[in-house]
Amino acid sequence: MMLAGLFAGILFIGLSVGDWLYFIRLTPDAIRYGCRVANTPDQWPGAALTTLGGRFTPEGVLMLPHGVAWFYPQLSQIAIRPQYRFFSRRFRTAWPVKGLIHLSQQDGSLNTLCVKRMPWSSAIITLLWFALVLIGSLTFVVQYAPDGGFASLGGTLTGVAVMALAALVLAFGLVTGALAYRLEDSRLMKVYDELRDAIALSISSSS
Repeated sequence: MMLAGLFAGILFIGLSVGDWLYFIRLTPDAIRYGCRVANTPDQWPGAALTTLGGRFTPEGVLMLPHGVAWFYPQLSQIAIRPQYRFFSRRFRTAWPVKGLIHLSQQDGSLNTLCVKRMPWSSAIITLLWFALVLIGSLTFVVQYAPDGGFASLGGTLTGVAVMALAALVLAFGLVTGALAYRLEDSRLMKVYDELRDAIALSISSSS
């Protein structure tokens, strides 16, 4: 039994690490990988698909101060993500976010739609954690009430304390997840703004 649990734990860690490693890749087969969490529409005045590639290397890469962008002209898409360093001093959360910018030409400008994604393992583990807290709380109430747990003052106080603790744990998880997402989203949008500024600079210098 212990060996089965150990094997399951190693398998879970291996799948999570593999999920993250594949998530941070910006290859054509990996740019659409991840759980879709948000969209951000925008417009780049003066930009054109035909000249956009001039700002990137022949391989389609553009290194930015806080991240990297990868241009796929045949797909009319740009993949972006913040820098991920194993020994960085910057605080990292369990909910990293990357973006895939869809480009469409319209009247001398580019309409963009940045699709934001996070690793599937992060999304699934988060949902399972919330489900575990909710199901555990409901199971406690369903089993505690028929057994006369709320029949006395002490039993009522105990039941209320347990439910309050569960609500506190749930609220803590919601706040932590929201703050972590805002942090990672701000890092991604910083990379997006740097890319937008780089494109605007190339347009102004060529005009």
